[in-house]
Amino acid sequence: MPYISASIIIQLLTVVHPTLAEIKKEGESGRRKISQYTRYGTLVLAIFQSIGIATGLPNMPGMQGLVMNPGFAFYFTAVVSLVTGTMFLMWLGEQITERGIGNGISIIIFAGIVAGLPPAIAHTIEQARQGDLHFLVLLLVAVLVFAVTFFVVFVERGQRRIVVNYAKRQQGRRVYAAQSTHLPLKVNMAGVIPAIFASSIILFPATIASWFGGGTGWNWLTTISLYLQPGQPLYVLLYASAIIFFCFFYTALVFNPRETADNLKKSGAFCTRNSSGRANGEVYR
Repeated sequence: MPYISASIIIQLLTVVHPTLAEIKKEGESGRRKISQYTRYGTLVLAIFQSIGIATGLPNMPGMQGLVMNPGFAFYFTAVVSLVTGTMFLMWLGEQITERGIGNGISIIIFAGIVAGLPPAIAHTIEQARQGDLHFLVLLLVAVLVFAVTFFVVFVERGQRRIVVNYAKRQQGRRVYAAQSTHLPLKVNMAGVIPAIFASSIILFPATIASWFGGGTGWNWLTTISLYLQPGQPLYVLLYASAIIFFCFFYTALVFNPRETADNLKKSGAFCTRNSSGRANGEVYR
């Protein structure tokens, strides 16, 4: 989670900070610099979150006695262990990405989700066998799982293809005939980032509240923590709203219609749907 949060923060800064915006335009060298800044940000966030977790564990409501000897040795060991594990996962994700398997961090997250599926399926089947869960309900859940999976894959693979034409041109003694290709624009450019970022933002106040809500005069934090727990109506409402907001917001960050139009214009390309005289950037929007 610190790596994803740091990556999103750095991408936001590349839009609003002129220096980072110029670095982003430097090509491969700029990408390496941005990646290095992301690693630094991951380290800072990991240290911050590790300190919060280590100091919050002894004070979490309902978990008294979990830490037998809270002290400097425990805090130091917990922070070092959590930060080291985070940096190792970040390195492992980068290695997976460089080896061409796919997005390393996404694969690690996917592996964690898949690892919890067998126990969940076994528990559901056991409930149905004991009669705690009706067979029709089990069948409905299975149908919904397949339907949602199909819909997610359909949307994720969906793209809008904009026809791009290259006029006849001459370079030196060679004459290139007019060519036509297409520019694929994904329907879901943001991917899973909005859901992850929304979850981080919503759970952060709840986590802070759970750390300090047990103290005298902090009961209002406990109330906030209860309302922001997963499954609560307020959590569902805020989570859905945050996903929608970050979906549009993150898409606007990763895809710049004006920049794409300028790059195509420099290469001598034009959009077929641009016969009305509109700028290419307006067509891509």
